[in-house]
Parts: sequence; C-alpha cells; structure tokens
Amino acid sequence: MAVSKSKRIFYLDALRAVAILTVVAVHVYAVTRVHVMGDFATGPSIRWLVSQFTGNNLRIGVDLFLMLAGALSLGREWSIREFLGKRIPRIVEPFVFWGLVTGAIAVILSYYFGYGFIYSFDVNSILSFFYGVFMAKSPGFLPYWFFWMILGTYLIMPIFNKWLQHADLKEAEYFLAFWLVTCLFTFTLNVEFPIKLSYFVSPIGLVVAGYYLRHTKREILNNPYFALALTLLSALLIMIIVTYLSSPGKFHTLNRYSLPIALEVIGVFLLFKNFNKFGFDLGFIKDENSLFRRLTSLIAKYSYGIYLIQGLFLCLYVKILPYHDIYSLMIILFALIVASSMITMHILNKVKYVNRFIGAK
Repeated sequence: MAVSKSKRIFYLDALRAVAILTVVAVHVYAVTRVHVMGDFATGPSIRWLVSQFTGNNLRIGVDLFLMLAGALSLGREWSIREFLGKRIPRIVEPFVFWGLVTGAIAVILSYYFGYGFIYSFDVNSILSFFYGVFMAKSPGFLPYWFFWMILGTYLIMPIFNKWLQHADLKEAEYFLAFWLVTCLFTFTLNVEFPIKLSYFVSPIGLVVAGYYLRHTKREILNNPYFALALTLLSALLIMIIVTYLSSPGKFHTLNRYSLPIALEVIGVFLLFKNFNKFGFDLGFIKDENSLFRRLTSLIAKYSYGIYLIQGLFLCLYVKILPYHDIYSLMIILFALIVASSMITMHILNKVKYVNRFIGAK
C-alpha cells in the first residue's frame, strides 16, 4: 500500500490539487459574498447562487485533505515513533516557517502601507500579533486553525492504524456508519444524539473514510456512475438547504462536517478513484508527461505550503483590486492567489536548505 516518491498515484494527487484549489475558492467567497447579499431580497439571483455554490459546494477541501491522510497512511506497517517522527516535522516546520515569514510581511505591510493586520507597533503588540498568527486569531491568519486540527488528527492516527491493520473492511464500515450519524445530528441538524458518539466525530471519521474508500471492493463504491450521481445529488441537496435557510441579511453556511458535505466529498473521492472506468480516451490524463498531469502533481506537491500563504495574498489583493462585478472579482482573486502561491513555492523549492521548510512534498 505504500506510495513511493517515484510512483505517485495520480488520482490521489489530483484530489490533493482539488482540495487546495477549493480551499482558496472558499476563502475568496468569504471576502466577496458581501457584494451579493442584497440579491436574496427579491429571490436568489444567479450571482447569489454562484457565490453560495462556491462557499458551500466547494467546502470539501479540508475534508479531502483528511481523507487523503487516511488513504495514504492507515493500514500500513509503521511504528508510532516512525509515523510521528516523519509526519509531525512535515507539518510543524512549514507552519513555523511561514508563520514567521508571512507574519513579518504582514507587520511591514501594516506599518508602511496601512494594511490592517496590526495597528500598534510596540513590542508587546507585535508579540501579541505573532501569538495570534500561530493561534489562528490574527487577521489574515484564521485559516491556520487547520494546523492544530491536522496535528491532533496525526496524534490519534497511530491508534486507528493499529486497529485497521487487524480489522477487515466490514469493521471499518461499522465505524463509518456511526460517523455518518454524527455528521447528521451533530453537524447538520445541530441536535445532540442521545448516545454519546464523540469517538466517531469528524475529523477522524473522514480519515477512516479515506482509508476505506481507497481499499473497498464493494461493487457500488467502485462504480463511476454511482460516484457521479452521489456527487451531483449531494451538490443539489446542499444548494436546496442553503437557499431555504438563508435570508436577505444572512448567508447560511453548512458545517464542513455536515452530512450533505460528507456525502459530496465521498462522491468526489470515488469519482476520481474510478474516473478511468468511464472509458474516456483523454490523452492529457493518460499521458504522464502531459502539461495537465505535471501541473496537477505540482499543485499537489505544494498544497500545504499554498494553504499556509494564500491568506496573506488574499488580504493583499482584496485591498488593491477594484470591484466591478462579482464574477470578475472572484475569478481574478482566485487566479492571482493560486498563481502567486505557486510561483512563490516553486522559487523557494529551488533554494537549498529553505526548501525543506516550505511545505513541499
């Protein structure tokens, strides 16, 4: 089950690339949705629906990262020391590096150009700002919550790995059935289930789901048409729920661990896994040297680093880009953030010693 650096599994790389691109898209939505909030008063407009589709149907990035962690790491022979010794530095070092670098850039931008990352520049205020950077509380660095979540997930994964090494996939299905119950009650209906099911609550449920979906032999879960139907129906259900529960002064946003999004992300994972079964003769996907595959693999390689720096680029571009219409603003912001992050990562990846800290893998 091990995946060597010389033989990467393309559909997993493609899922990682989709994960980081959807994360960027959702963050773009968060700063642009204000421009369409008034559209709901006379009935949801097309641009309101586009905005809400971006903010809810693309809220699968973090879920995909968790599934990929399970798909790539669980059910394998490794010791706790080996796993933590390899995984923890790979997330801690880039977190510290980019927190210090982008935090310093944010202070400079605030001091010289009036950006609102920080307003007072005495030692205590700067130290407080950097504390907020690493605690995901300072402006522009709220996405850093992901580090603490994935760190906690890695710390519990050795226990689940040992279980899955000695369990068959039906036992994983038992666990996932209760996980879906928590998705429904805890994160969708916001109702506490009478039985305490905290051991099954996401994000660890998504990690186990990633392992299970990669290795399951169930016919229906290896059927590309089922995967496509699950993805589309889940997407439609999400839009219906969001539209029904929104109001002229409020966007309804589904929890990333809610049941509809869990079903959508399962559908997307299975769709990518089984895409070749559609029988499409697409040379740019089959050819390992095609520009599409090389770019996809590069985005996947830089995904963690992109996650850690895209917030700074978003704050930078939001302030300087003029608003003409919601479509152009969202597209331009998205393109600039992805391009800037990729270029930054690609340049630094060529710098000796620095490249080990930037989050390229």
